[in-house]
Amino acid sequence: MATQAAEKPAQPANPGAGPSAANARAEASPDAVVVRFAGDSGDGMQLTGGQFTLSTALAGNDLATFPDFPAEIRAPQGTLFGVSAFQINFGSRQISTAGDAPDVLVAMNPAALKVNLEALKPGGLVIIDTGEFTKRNLDKAKYTSNPLEDGSLARWDVLAFDISALTIQAVKPFGLGNKDALRSKNMWTLGLALWMFDRDRQPIVDWLNAKFRKKPEIAAANIAALDAGHAYGETAELSGPLRKTFLPPAVQEPGLYRTVTGAEAISLGLVAGAQLAELPMFFGGYPITPASAILHHLARLKEFGVTTFQAEDEIAAICAAIGAAYAGQLGVTSSSGPGIALKGEAMGLAIMVELPLVIVNSQRGGPSTGLPTKTEQSDLYQAVYGRNGDAPMPVVAARSPGDAFDCAIEACRLATRYMTPVMLLTDGYIANAAEPWKVPDPEDYAPFPARFLEAPNAGDQLLPYKRNADGARPWIKPGTPGLMHRIGGIEKHVETGNIDYSPANHQLMTDARQSKISGVEIPLQEVAVGEQTGELAVVGWGSTYGPIRQAVRRWREKGRAVSHIHVRHIWPLPANLGELLAGFDNVLVPEMNTGQFKTVLRDQLLVDAQSLTKTSGQPFQIAELETAIGKYFDGIEGNEGGEVPPNSQQLPGREQGHDDGTQPDAPFHGAGSALPGEANPNKAVNQ
Repeated sequence: MATQAAEKPAQPANPGAGPSAANARAEASPDAVVVRFAGDSGDGMQLTGGQFTLSTALAGNDLATFPDFPAEIRAPQGTLFGVSAFQINFGSRQISTAGDAPDVLVAMNPAALKVNLEALKPGGLVIIDTGEFTKRNLDKAKYTSNPLEDGSLARWDVLAFDISALTIQAVKPFGLGNKDALRSKNMWTLGLALWMFDRDRQPIVDWLNAKFRKKPEIAAANIAALDAGHAYGETAELSGPLRKTFLPPAVQEPGLYRTVTGAEAISLGLVAGAQLAELPMFFGGYPITPASAILHHLARLKEFGVTTFQAEDEIAAICAAIGAAYAGQLGVTSSSGPGIALKGEAMGLAIMVELPLVIVNSQRGGPSTGLPTKTEQSDLYQAVYGRNGDAPMPVVAARSPGDAFDCAIEACRLATRYMTPVMLLTDGYIANAAEPWKVPDPEDYAPFPARFLEAPNAGDQLLPYKRNADGARPWIKPGTPGLMHRIGGIEKHVETGNIDYSPANHQLMTDARQSKISGVEIPLQEVAVGEQTGELAVVGWGSTYGPIRQAVRRWREKGRAVSHIHVRHIWPLPANLGELLAGFDNVLVPEMNTGQFKTVLRDQLLVDAQSLTKTSGQPFQIAELETAIGKYFDGIEGNEGGEVPPNSQQLPGREQGHDDGTQPDAPFHGAGSALPGEANPNKAVNQ
């Protein structure tokens, strides 16, 4: 949903209160708040967080989100490894990360409390559904005593009441049984959250009516639960931690804004890129986490000349996209690391035949199946080097959900101008996270219309590999009269395109493909935060942008000569990057891998860069980067860089929340389901 940011100052939520009341309320409120909703994977936490995000965006706050959910499709209810969470950081100032630690934790059951409690700030507020704290659920969460009674929550403000019972009471007029009624529990919780942060319920009501337009009784029940949660905050007159908090709108550049996820932004950017190239677009994909959402979004954009094809496998998906490019369309395919590996040979084919193709890689934890729902940046080597033979292609990396739109357009521009595949890197964090995005003016984007060869290009002769000033061969639509030519994966003659795998020709063609990519025209590298020279340059790429930016700003406020450089064009690198980095005494490269971009910088620029690595499946926290930067100024030699240890606030340990293979599976999911192994007389692990 889009909102208009006007140039006039924001009005108070209650106009009758007057400016002085609004100002007093704003002064008493924080400038940002972090809230985490956590519950069972069937409790609808992602939906709750998504709708709270919508209401927050409409209120004019800046925001960033982090959906975090388990890899298990349907983990046994109430177990630690089945906990799903959604974190949102929002406020009246600029927000660039989802926040390090929550101020408020909403825990829908004991497992959600145990997995997420240590992440909550000391003194933070935890809202607990006491209706789920039964002996059975406490056992499944591996609690030896009830935390509501044993004093273990003393470090935090606790608001505990029976949300389950209150939800059942709210939807009772609609004749729902307890099991169906409890499905509205997330809406009751959302209603309370909307009251706490002075949010309007009407957009959620409209969304529910639209979502359940064919089942109006379900919409009415959910709306009743939403209203009941909101009314509870208004009328309960609770003392202590529960209070309404007002955060004024953030100061933003005037324009039209909407909340966008990385997957949505990429989809819109690909469509915009195809329009700027004046081409229809063909997308071939195969479902894989977290890339599947791109296929889903593009399937709804057929009116823009988009054809989507869900193939039977990853290889078929990319080969179909190559076929579409051969036929004169913009070919696009998408996957995550395991699928990109399967596409490897076909990527080499696209490089050999020199056709425009955009390949989106939404990175996740690896190798192999790895961590399907967690984020990582460990596919950089794969993107730059990961094909057989010398097979170069441009690589572009998005830094945020909103930035993914421009990066998608850039990938389309490079692909069509240089007749080459281009890989666009995002990751699980960018793909799923959301942020406000100023809808750009189409007039700000210069068209780059594709050109097709219509007649022989060497007198009466066709030379399908005759190159222009960019090193690109002509794009020839099949069936064009007089332009019949060969195409395929075997080495071609340097001009005629006839099969020729003689040593001299292969050397010429290898050099030509390499020269074309090395000569790709890309913008000069700029400094994101700070000066052109200094004591330390923190160099990032991809989704590390937000936490690096904030950590560098904090150290600059302390007077340190620290700068943030964020690289969009991974391959080839910006021409001035080496000279820029030479102006700093030290270079630190934080990455969610084991130091891949650091290796590229050392190899290409001979820069003595140091790594700061993190491979826990979770994004960097600002505090982790602040600590790493501080080591350059603490006077201790040799302690810089290194590996960020796993953070128990982010990734639960073995005893806290994942399926290590020793937990038997429950055959059903729901209130009446058996405990793990309970219904199986042989106590078998898998039933």
